[in-house]
Amino acid sequence: MKVTLDKITISRTTNIAIRCPHCGHQGTFIQVLSQDLSTWYRNPGNNSEVPDKYLGIRKCPNEKCQGHLFFISDNNRNVLMTSPSETIQFDKENIPQKVLNAFEEAIKCHSNSCFIASAIMIRKTLEEICIERGATGANLFKKLQDLGGKIVIPQELLNGMNELRLLGNDAAHIEAQTFSEIGKEEIEVSLEFAKEILKAVYQYDTLLQRLRKLKDKGNNTPK
Repeated sequence: MKVTLDKITISRTTNIAIRCPHCGHQGTFIQVLSQDLSTWYRNPGNNSEVPDKYLGIRKCPNEKCQGHLFFISDNNRNVLMTSPSETIQFDKENIPQKVLNAFEEAIKCHSNSCFIASAIMIRKTLEEICIERGATGANLFKKLQDLGGKIVIPQELLNGMNELRLLGNDAAHIEAQTFSEIGKEEIEVSLEFAKEILKAVYQYDTLLQRLRKLKDKGNNTPK
């Protein structure tokens, strides 16, 4: 985001309540400097100067984090951007490192509005899942078909993997036009779907084992 700094003044502070991009804690961030800065623009209608943007630095309220971020808000104090940017949260438990790296990069691309890059990294996440589970084939389509015989997940998720593959194809190849657009909505839906795939492949079994351990060990007779 470009901010023109023709005129800067000290302004009153702005409350920033977001999820921390560093630790994931949700809360109202702590003010670092005594005041924020405001930029101004000249109204061509009456040639008057009015506040335009507000800029400042905040600190995460989580004592174990205290990560800093820079923000820009509009004249109504709506947050327009933060740096680092807020990212979609997900459970990382039991996800293999290469799969995790690809998906985290997809999320980071989304948080910076790099939607085409995010689509490509979602596709890369599928490729890493196939490699990790030993699925083979001449291309990703064939690998996903083979993957279906190596994992136990709902058919809807298997079908969704192919849709995500097509989205990645559209992002990587000019001639591919399965999706009419690769924008914010398409990527956010795709990321949510990918999260469910990761849960099904790597986390459901662990969750089931945890649940089974909570049963009364002295009563193993099925009811």
